[in-house]
Amino acid sequence: MKLVDIICFDAIVAQLNSNKRDEVIAELVQSLVGHKKMEGVDAKNMVRAVVKRENEASTGIGKGVAVPHVKHKSITEPVAVIGCSQEGIDFASLDKQPVYSVFLLLSPASNPDKHLQAMETIFKNLQKDDFRRFLRQAQTAEAIIEAVKDADEDDNG
Repeated sequence: MKLVDIICFDAIVAQLNSNKRDEVIAELVQSLVGHKKMEGVDAKNMVRAVVKRENEASTGIGKGVAVPHVKHKSITEPVAVIGCSQEGIDFASLDKQPVYSVFLLLSPASNPDKHLQAMETIFKNLQKDDFRRFLRQAQTAEAIIEAVKDADEDDNG
């Protein structure tokens, strides 16, 4: 599985409007819903599910990154969206630092293996210093897409 297989490029939010965790999650869910990736999905219900999961344990993994995620019955295929913030977001990260890049992942509750594959793909790429740096510097959706495609190409080579 590659990042391009799960990230909805049309829904990328290069400049998040909010700097509050729950509002960022809502903004990213709304962006996905607005781009037809989640036909028939109740956005408010999905936001509640992600926030509930986030309240159990922070997905702020450190190094300026968070990966809020949830398995949900209304999702048929894993789908992710990236949101970036120049100001930083308090995600109660493990390293106590602000988050600048957020990967929201929604996966089917009926297929935990696909969820794990998607998480593995995202985390493998977030381990790369260059990838995190490119995301942090990206000012546009195009720059984010380019960083994602470059990361996938690096995996081939």
